[in-house]
Amino acid sequence: MVTVGLLIRVEAKPDKVPEVEAMLKSVVDQVREEGVAVVWFALRLGPTTFGIFDAFVDEAGREAHLEANGEALRAAGAELFAESPSIEYVDVIAAMLPGE
Repeated sequence: MVTVGLLIRVEAKPDKVPEVEAMLKSVVDQVREEGVAVVWFALRLGPTTFGIFDAFVDEAGREAHLEANGEALRAAGAELFAESPSIEYVDVIAAMLPGE
């Protein structure tokens, strides 16, 4: 059962939208191999606004994921994002997942 998650919002520089989309698409295999996220979504919220939502069984998984990927997100941000990513820690109060 998932209990915690991350909601990350990024604003792409207008001329970097295709690169941000490509970067988000390329990360899914890395997250899968990492094996701590129960679910992971890359989202387009607007013309230049993107989001990431992922959820974890516990706080240890969330922190491990952030430790493994947070610096890469910040590093990409300098080149691709109009501002620093907004990272929100969320509690999952209900979920419907395949197999449950």
